Amino acid sequence: MSILYFDCFSGVAGDMVVGALIDAGVPLDEVRRALGSLAIAPDVVWTERVTRAGVSATRFCVQGETAPIDHANDHEGGAATGAPHTHEHHSHNHDHHSHHHHEHGHGDAHEEMGHHVHRTLADIFRLIDGSALSGAGKDRAKHLFERLGKAEAAIHGTPLDRVHLHEVGALDSIIDIVCAVHALESLQVDRIVASPLNVGSGRIRSAHGMYPVPAPATLRLLEGVPIYDAGPAVELVTPTGALLVSDYASEFGPMPPMRVQKVGYGAGTRDFPDRPNVLRVLLGAADTVAPSTSVVVIEADIDDMNPQIFGLLMDRLLAEGALDVFYTAIQMKKNRPGTLLTIISPPSARERVTATVFRETTTIGVRYREMQRECLDRESVAVETPLGRVRFKVARRGQEVLNASPEFEDCVRIATASGRALKDVQALAMKAFLETRDQRPETRD
Repeated sequence: MSILYFDCFSGVAGDMVVGALIDAGVPLDEVRRALGSLAIAPDVVWTERVTRAGVSATRFCVQGETAPIDHANDHEGGAATGAPHTHEHHSHNHDHHSHHHHEHGHGDAHEEMGHHVHRTLADIFRLIDGSALSGAGKDRAKHLFERLGKAEAAIHGTPLDRVHLHEVGALDSIIDIVCAVHALESLQVDRIVASPLNVGSGRIRSAHGMYPVPAPATLRLLEGVPIYDAGPAVELVTPTGALLVSDYASEFGPMPPMRVQKVGYGAGTRDFPDRPNVLRVLLGAADTVAPSTSVVVIEADIDDMNPQIFGLLMDRLLAEGALDVFYTAIQMKKNRPGTLLTIISPPSARERVTATVFRETTTIGVRYREMQRECLDRESVAVETPLGRVRFKVARRGQEVLNASPEFEDCVRIATASGRALKDVQALAMKAFLETRDQRPETRD
């Protein structure tokens, strides 16, 4: 099984996605051909080799829609490939990435020419139809912009067919999306995973005024996606970046076990002194042998505590980093019934977990031992059923699916809404999962 991993430690923007995928081996000429009539000349898009905090990366550049302006002094090092420096490219004059989504007070070429490009979804769909994407690629690109339109409509209380996309309606942003869709389609990976997204902090200036980071549309697109703020005080995730990663990644978390075959770095515009302003993508094959990891098993025997406390104790231990907590009925000294408290914890959380046990229980001692454990590779997969979408926990060893279980909460929600028995909803969901799995093409090594 092939895997693509988005490492978003410095955020993500649409041009960074394209730059990273080109850096990982997607040919620039293929990306250009995918544009079709969106590009009127071969050098409408090009790449530059730049460094960000000492890391060599590919910067993806797009010629803007307005009259050419000499931006030769705006290039941040590295020779341009296939384009003269007099092009007006989307230099992403943000405090972080390169996008027209929010101007950050620096002003882009559209501002300098005195206008913005406003397009409806219908306008954008016509442009996408003029691209050379496959049929499936065009549908995916339209779906992406429809998601963006719905986010804007919800924020501004406007009907979807009347939404005008401002900064992200500019041609260069549409090109970013079309190129990213083509590049990801050409790679044909089986599984896409992303890290939690560093969104940055501070405030940004957009077409609608000042907003805290993340911007409203970006934040709506990131619903359900793990995000965090690790600085700097600028926008690190743009709407197109949020759109692409949230739509393509099937799961978010640490890097899955994999044998890395290619690495690509896509550059943002600015060069921060303390961190590489890049998106890193890793391409490789899933590791067929699940790695073993170290855990600490912590135990305590308790026979003199109010049993009402055990429920709260479990919640607090899990909050401190415990991986699992369970209770076993035991018989203790003087023939008294008791409870064996067992906690499985990462070694790094042992001291916090132990302190919680001493603080919250009546025990005066704990014992612990280190053990090795091996886990199946797990992922969350959404399956459409006749009654609605149900998420599944899928466990694999190598390419073999060993366990699949529908999320209990999803089944309860559907059972409540439909008036069906919960067990019937679970059976229906499992049937849909098996049918979907059987229809999938055979996975590659």
